[in-house]
Amino acid sequence: MTRIVIQNTSILTLDDKDTFYYPGVIDIRGDKIFSIDSWSQDTVLDHYDGQTTIIDGVDKLVMPGLVDLHFHTSVAKGYGDDLPLWEYLDRIWYPSIRALTPETCRTAALHSYITALKSGTTTVNDMYRHLDSLASAALQTGIRAVISNDIALPEHNLDSVADNVQAFHRNNNLGDGRIRVWLGLEWMPLSDAPLLAEIGRMKKELGIGVHIHLCESRTEIADSIKRFGKRPVEMAYEAGILGPDCVAAHCVHLSDNEIRLLAETGTSVSHNAGSNAKLGNGIAKVEDMLKEGINIGLGVDACECHNSTDMFETMKITSFMQRVTLEDASLGQPSQILRMATSNGAKALGIDAGILAIGKKADLILLDLRKDMMFTPLLKEPVEQRRRMLESHLVFGCNGSAVDTVIVNGKIVVQGRTVLGVDEEQIRKHMDTLFHDLVASMPAVTSERKKNS
Repeated sequence: MTRIVIQNTSILTLDDKDTFYYPGVIDIRGDKIFSIDSWSQDTVLDHYDGQTTIIDGVDKLVMPGLVDLHFHTSVAKGYGDDLPLWEYLDRIWYPSIRALTPETCRTAALHSYITALKSGTTTVNDMYRHLDSLASAALQTGIRAVISNDIALPEHNLDSVADNVQAFHRNNNLGDGRIRVWLGLEWMPLSDAPLLAEIGRMKKELGIGVHIHLCESRTEIADSIKRFGKRPVEMAYEAGILGPDCVAAHCVHLSDNEIRLLAETGTSVSHNAGSNAKLGNGIAKVEDMLKEGINIGLGVDACECHNSTDMFETMKITSFMQRVTLEDASLGQPSQILRMATSNGAKALGIDAGILAIGKKADLILLDLRKDMMFTPLLKEPVEQRRRMLESHLVFGCNGSAVDTVIVNGKIVVQGRTVLGVDEEQIRKHMDTLFHDLVASMPAVTSERKKNS
């Protein structure tokens, strides 16, 4: 069993009591947090038979790792950025992911997971293709990943329920449980009622979760009403897809009844403010959902839709969008936003992490408080004011480049801003080559909207 001790540091636990240590010490044994306490010069480590790594936490902040609740491995960041959602899907997204091979998908996943880890994300909820490749990349990089397919009707040439089920049997619980497989439904415009029912049945049969896009755009809702006579959340509810084991991404344009259904079923929502804004899809009713007790986490979506895997940027955008929309500076407080990015996401995915507490999974990050003066000024005392300033800086003033060290499942996977176990420069070069070849090989575009009209 390995042991990691981080001492003489600031520790933001994000537990229910807002426990904060300065200076503090955190002891990790195996894959769990063994103890958290105050630290002094007199602190002496007890005897331990095994490998012990001691990290000096001076001018560092330890906090829970970030959970990206809606993530897509990405290949085409910065390409076609002037397009709205449906046109972007038709012209860029679907052609690019159809052209992927298992090998190129693995390269794309390595790149995506590397950038996520380097900005402090310890868990991704990744809906994509070629799940064997995603699992392999997650195993190599050390990230925790819930992976799912892009299930759609056969004519859309994406993935089937059978593809997802086979991937589940091959990959679920790999990496000492770091890799888990859920079912993933692309979205209502590429589905029909029998497909939704099949996903609902398989969810129950396998005892796994579902990752789904719901109510992302007004055109999606119009399409659903035209074809089904019902709104997207209502269709998902009737199919047995909603529940505590379901993550519904976006949920921008919800009716009152849809909010009620999400709340009553215990469905979690991934709020993706940056993607929603960039694609011009609108601003979700976050406050209305919170009032009904819906668990809301945060996601960056794909790099194609946000151009970054940095969850710190997502936190800032989330708070700002709610404040400006409702003209209320009391909304989106840092303490609340930080929990959306950590414990709420962990809860949605059924991961025993997201806060720093004894017995929890050791998924945590260390930030350099000296980095580019992002955390300056910062009081040393009183301790409570130091905590509040740190929370403010985290949400409003810093970005992922402040992340120095990342620990997932009790193992150091990023050290000194370098992802261990991968050649980052080689992956960068492979991604450039991959995308150049991918653009040349994309098939002629056929409008998905025309297929469904």
